[in-house]
Amino acid sequence: LLPVRLLTRAGKGRIGERIRPEGVGLMIRVTGIKVTVDERKQIETPLLRKLRIAKEDLLSYRIYKESVDARKSEMIYFVYTVDVEVRNEPQVLARLRKDKDISVAPQLDYQYIKTGEATLEHRPVVIGTGPAGLFAGLLLAQMGYRPLLLERGGDVDERTAAVEGFWSGAELNPESNVQFGEGGAGTFSDGKLTTLIKDKRGRKVLEELVLAGAPEEIIYAHKPHLGTDKLKDIVKNLRKTIERLGGEVRFHARVTEVRIEVGMVTGVTVNDNEFIPATAVVLAIGHSARDTFAMLHNRGVSMAAKAFSIGVRVEHPQELIDRSQYGQFAGHKNLGAAEYKLVYHGDGRSAYTFCMCPGGEVVAAASEEGCVCTNGMSEYARAAQNANSALLVGVGPEDFGDDHPLAGVEFQRKWEREAYELGGKNYSAPGQRVEDFLAGRPSKTLGEALPSYRRKVVPSDLRHALPDYVVATLQQAIRDFDRKLKGFADPDAVLTGVETRSSSPVRITRNEDYVSENVGGLFPCGEGAGYAGGIVSAAVDGVRVAEAIASRYRPLKEQ
Repeated sequence: LLPVRLLTRAGKGRIGERIRPEGVGLMIRVTGIKVTVDERKQIETPLLRKLRIAKEDLLSYRIYKESVDARKSEMIYFVYTVDVEVRNEPQVLARLRKDKDISVAPQLDYQYIKTGEATLEHRPVVIGTGPAGLFAGLLLAQMGYRPLLLERGGDVDERTAAVEGFWSGAELNPESNVQFGEGGAGTFSDGKLTTLIKDKRGRKVLEELVLAGAPEEIIYAHKPHLGTDKLKDIVKNLRKTIERLGGEVRFHARVTEVRIEVGMVTGVTVNDNEFIPATAVVLAIGHSARDTFAMLHNRGVSMAAKAFSIGVRVEHPQELIDRSQYGQFAGHKNLGAAEYKLVYHGDGRSAYTFCMCPGGEVVAAASEEGCVCTNGMSEYARAAQNANSALLVGVGPEDFGDDHPLAGVEFQRKWEREAYELGGKNYSAPGQRVEDFLAGRPSKTLGEALPSYRRKVVPSDLRHALPDYVVATLQQAIRDFDRKLKGFADPDAVLTGVETRSSSPVRITRNEDYVSENVGGLFPCGEGAGYAGGIVSAAVDGVRVAEAIASRYRPLKEQ
């Protein structure tokens, strides 16, 4: 087979470009190629059979999508969509024109937009190096704008040391933690790359991640993930690419003021003492930059309170989830650790699982002193003993008790402080057995499912760390989920509180050109601004915002 490979580049260029033998046209897309769990990726024979061609006529192929069909207990299947190159393509397409599983593969290569004509007086400034900031900076660097990225936390190595220290009992570093630092909050997560958005920029994001060291399987896997261990190297490589292309990344550079004059941004102040002029500023600040939200509100930047979700982390032995999802095939080498995604629709509020981490751990995710909040994390292998997931209930401005734009922030703080008190005021987390939680009684001890939260879980009554309506909805949801996934309500499963950072509590409003509604040159971006909900959607939003800047201005290298 002739390989289909990604092209690397030294500067601006297209990625994901296919290398085709001379005389070969567009690729053919074939859907519905199914093989047993034991035959994963062994798709050449069924592909030849489907196309009705000889082996020598199959020039190359690549997997576009892989999914798992576990609906039948007697066998689990992998199902593939494949893009192929064949000899005599027109004849093959004509012969198979009535087959609904055969079509011409669409063009996938990312197309750089036409740049604008206005003069950019200063290089673009990107605040934050989470997925939105990194990909806004990456695209701007690729297109010759030499962006400056400002990150309040440390680089990923320094940040990892601070986080590991905190998990082991050291003091919290409010500037470099699970929320702040190179890579953003997603660096300490399962690294999920699933998204509900339908945007072709998503493929560019995945291909750039591969060029930065991610496994190629993320391009086609049904539920791709990276894991914290791989993410750390990937974000570092993305930063090095930005720098190689003329950009600059500065750490320990907290933006303490955005200067606005006559409705236009004119620059930013870093660490209260250094002014940096700028006419294009990207706000990729993440969902936990509460002090930055307050500063922007005080400067008059348009924003509004936004709905989000709160709840707990639920933890089960991974073996239990594997058996429930895969039955006799649990533990099969081609399946890995099983996942789940569950939703409960009650008479009033709904509940759902979120950011499920197979073979992972529950982590201390605080970014403010005197607050406890949790998150989930997995490494790429997903080999830890427990599975965990956020178990959340939606809340909105009507619950916050105030119509202030930052009322959601205060709502988060209230319950994080309650959890801090309940856990013993030392960043231990309150926890409860599922059986006790459903019975409405405090847990005196924990059971066979040992919690993975490293700063200790204190048996408690989570009714004191969550609103009554959240507790009631979670109790109903757990019973419902147990009917859908056997063992979910296992008596010894453990709930660890609280999870409050599911998404931003604020939306920094912007117009259809991605510019702030009332401040010219200010580009709210990503999850922190309220326009994304995960690594890929945030990165895609960063690409969109970079395109918006590029469509206005000529690259600096041309000025």
